[in-house]
Amino acid sequence: MKTIFRAGAALAVMGMMVPAHAGTESAHSEQRAEGEEAKQAALAEAMRAADLWIEGQRQYRKIPAISAAVARGDETVWAQGFGTTDRAQTMPATPDTIYSICSISKLFTAVALMQQWEAGRVALDTPVADYLPWAQLADDPRESVPVTLRGLLTHSAGLPRESDFPYWTGPDFPFPTQDQIRAKVPSQSPLYPAATTWQYSNLGLTLVGETVEAVSREPFADYVTTNILDPLGLENTRPGIPAELHGQQLAVGWGALEADGTRPEVKLFDPAGITPAAGFSASVADLAKFARWTMRLAKTGEREVLRASTLREMQRVHYISPDWETSWGLGFSVRQENGTTVVGHGGSCPGYRSALMIAPKEEMGVAVAMNAMDDPGLLARGIAALVKARGEAKPFDPVAGVELGEYAGVYSGQPWDSDYMLIPWAGGLTWLDPDSGEPARRMWRLKPLGGDRFRVVTDKGEERDEVLFERDRAGKVRAIRQHSNTSRRLRGL
Repeated sequence: MKTIFRAGAALAVMGMMVPAHAGTESAHSEQRAEGEEAKQAALAEAMRAADLWIEGQRQYRKIPAISAAVARGDETVWAQGFGTTDRAQTMPATPDTIYSICSISKLFTAVALMQQWEAGRVALDTPVADYLPWAQLADDPRESVPVTLRGLLTHSAGLPRESDFPYWTGPDFPFPTQDQIRAKVPSQSPLYPAATTWQYSNLGLTLVGETVEAVSREPFADYVTTNILDPLGLENTRPGIPAELHGQQLAVGWGALEADGTRPEVKLFDPAGITPAAGFSASVADLAKFARWTMRLAKTGEREVLRASTLREMQRVHYISPDWETSWGLGFSVRQENGTTVVGHGGSCPGYRSALMIAPKEEMGVAVAMNAMDDPGLLARGIAALVKARGEAKPFDPVAGVELGEYAGVYSGQPWDSDYMLIPWAGGLTWLDPDSGEPARRMWRLKPLGGDRFRVVTDKGEERDEVLFERDRAGKVRAIRQHSNTSRRLRGL
């Protein structure tokens, strides 16, 4: 298990800023130092909570391996691996573990297309058949505007979701070749007239990749590697799945959870002709680098792989569904979460799932990947929520003689609930439920009163009952007493 953590970065996650003691530019240097120290402490506690919560989620959900990373501005401030990546369950996951990132591949394909747009080789509203004469769907009697590159990038072109092959069907996952896809397209009919509704389409982004290959006159994989991956220093990202690393740096894949608590093994697949839409592999360390690039580009305004104005164009809404529930940029998902604009993409392929969430205004990115069919978006949102909650928590005044670490630990919730944790949090303690999908929901706290006494404080700041920690003869905390009942402390953290 490898950890990267730099506490010196300023903390701002999904619409939250950590309050500092230094309020103005004219504040004294001592006040500014205190403010930075407070930010560092807040980030450290939030990331420690994320460590504990993700490992708890991994164990409760029986996920073999998870890797996660947080980027702030142009720095990766935290990255961690959890569990093991091989069949024998002996090789620890790290931030550099490689996973299939499936549909996050679409971001790289979109960037490649927009490079061609910057060069004047493509126009977003020109029919895609102008670039790919073979990409003519079967005749459809319904009236429709042309299928364009903008429509493909925003999943609004009305195309079928997939090329007409059973490549999501196990155990072999028979992905088609480029030639097979090209031969099949003319026999496929549109699902909808273009620009009338949103329909996610792997076929659509595959055609975007084909367009890049056609206008650049380079094989798609070579073009992306030379013009995007290498310049960004993404050493563990590639347009394909490195079968030679399977079971080593490339995590092995597992399926959905069975009723008996096991996961079936999943055979490694070759994405072949669907690579532009779903065939890339990467580490979360590299995904964090990609997020950092988007934030660096926006901040400096200097061209790097793309122009800053082009990236802004990709990250604004270009299509919104008639029900106003789904919005999409050029390759990027674009949505609002609690008033914050979040861009990025998710990925789901046989044996692997991933998520990349970026809040451009807040200069924050979260990347999560796993080798099982579970929900990485839940983990990404949970990490962001923990950092936000810690940043918004008003610290309690310190109490002499109280060492919060003495009370931290895993406490029994039996028979009523799963075991829970008490962790240091903003000058007091807070409850952390490793089995909960929302770790920052209703984060009640314990305010130190002195000795082994604490006061419960709700998430609304209301002071409630008093609790008492009990110690054994050796002076070690052994239980917490609340409402005349005790919960045993099972172990430390």
